[in-house]
Amino acid sequence: MHMEKYLILNTLSYPVLSMLLLVPLVGALISLLIKDEQRLKIFGLLVTLVTLVLSLPLFTCFDLHTAKYQFAELKAWFPLLKLNYVVGVDGISVLLVLLTTFIMPFCILCSWRYISKRLGAFIFVTLVMETAMIGVFISLNTVLFYIFWEAMLIPMFLLIAIWGGARKDYASIKFFLYTLCGSVFLLVAIVALYIKTGTFFIPALMDQEYSFAYQMWIFLACALAFAIKIPMYPFHTWLPAAHVEAPTAGSVILASVLLKMGGYGFLRFCLPMAPAATIYCMPYLIALSLISIIFGGYLALGQTDIKKLIAYSSVGHMGFVTLGIFLLNDQGLKGAILQMINHGITTGGLFIMVGMIYERTHSREIADNSALGMIIPIYVGFLGVFCLSSLAFPGTNSFVGEFLVLLGAFKKSTLVGFLAIPGAILAAAYMLRLLQRMAWHDSDGHAHHHEEAEGDDHAQPLTDLSFRELSMVVVLTFFVFWIGLYPAPLLNIMDASVTNLLHQITAGGTVVPVDPHGAHHTMLELGSWFKQIVTF
Repeated sequence: MHMEKYLILNTLSYPVLSMLLLVPLVGALISLLIKDEQRLKIFGLLVTLVTLVLSLPLFTCFDLHTAKYQFAELKAWFPLLKLNYVVGVDGISVLLVLLTTFIMPFCILCSWRYISKRLGAFIFVTLVMETAMIGVFISLNTVLFYIFWEAMLIPMFLLIAIWGGARKDYASIKFFLYTLCGSVFLLVAIVALYIKTGTFFIPALMDQEYSFAYQMWIFLACALAFAIKIPMYPFHTWLPAAHVEAPTAGSVILASVLLKMGGYGFLRFCLPMAPAATIYCMPYLIALSLISIIFGGYLALGQTDIKKLIAYSSVGHMGFVTLGIFLLNDQGLKGAILQMINHGITTGGLFIMVGMIYERTHSREIADNSALGMIIPIYVGFLGVFCLSSLAFPGTNSFVGEFLVLLGAFKKSTLVGFLAIPGAILAAAYMLRLLQRMAWHDSDGHAHHHEEAEGDDHAQPLTDLSFRELSMVVVLTFFVFWIGLYPAPLLNIMDASVTNLLHQITAGGTVVPVDPHGAHHTMLELGSWFKQIVTF
């Protein structure tokens, strides 16, 4: 197999993608040797910043005119199974790698005061998590992808189980079991693809032709794993508990990066490898996406806990992502990818803001954090920016992504477009309600005195943002408006890869005959396929 036809080998002076994996991992191991807490924090921050700087050439040196995988590295790994260490990025994955390296320094900064116990373990787990997340986005063989996919579970489980809230045991176990169950189906699909094709190389798997029945079962196995991760209704129930109980850094990682794994999986596996099955299942996935949008917004509207409100809003926002993906048109796909980036910035910013106020009042209830506008106006001002971005106000980043998804929806079907609009209205309702109550008055219309919580080691006086906190929200706000006012650089990066993906779907959906009455044959082929896997 000539892998080079899919790859553009790395020409930089250093192996950029391998360095992005190694720097956080080596940093995690070194952190175990550092005992001083202040030095641990500074070291953890420096490692994430170095990783961010190392990733910048992926943006500045990216070739906009090809859909090939760039900065690729190819090394023999396990010759007996024709298994290679092969990594690379295209116009879709490169943006998600950059999002990951961009977000991780904020995870250290937002934990600067809050994490006081087992700080060394926290830095270690966070840096290992960064390696695993980057690994998912750059892996170009299914085994490597699956190793990193599973490797994410343990650090995230530990973040919730050790540094989480009162119900951390319940939330961490529920998160682990949900995602592990989905991963089992993904593993079955990976083994089945290898049995069928004799390769683990993802771009080569995209070029293969499979029967419609085979595509259906590959699609369903993969889609279940990705739907749980994203999370799509009705597989969303693990998310609110995980978000509420996780420390601020855990919530930021979950919202900004981990949920994007599901959308990336759909784009990397389901659409190009099972195009006929994707087209066949498209109406059902669009329906589930619309339900996620409206259901997530409706539940967010009824929440009194700020963190739970933002968690349910993520169900709605990621519903727009899956809607855009399964519209299978240019505007929808670009809107979905852009919305994944936007959601990472905006919702990550919102969870950081919640963490800041929780450190001061030690409550996440809206009623306990109302009437803040006259007390900490700078905080409320930046909260307003992220709330407006979350409801897709024109000029902010989320508006561009949501507008493209809605444009693609109306292009696909006027009915689909109209059914998506209530989700945007609900987002405005719950975000404006949150902002109004936190900025001006409580549920009774009277201001609280906001006294410092007594006997709490982490509670702070109700002062406005510190330099550390201000630096975080200023940087995030810059990207809210930069993408909102000038999204062209991101859209240009993804253009060639999206065009190639649409070509793969069109070609695959045409050459593979779809028999709408083939359910019986599908079940027979499933039995044969399952027997092969067990024998293997």
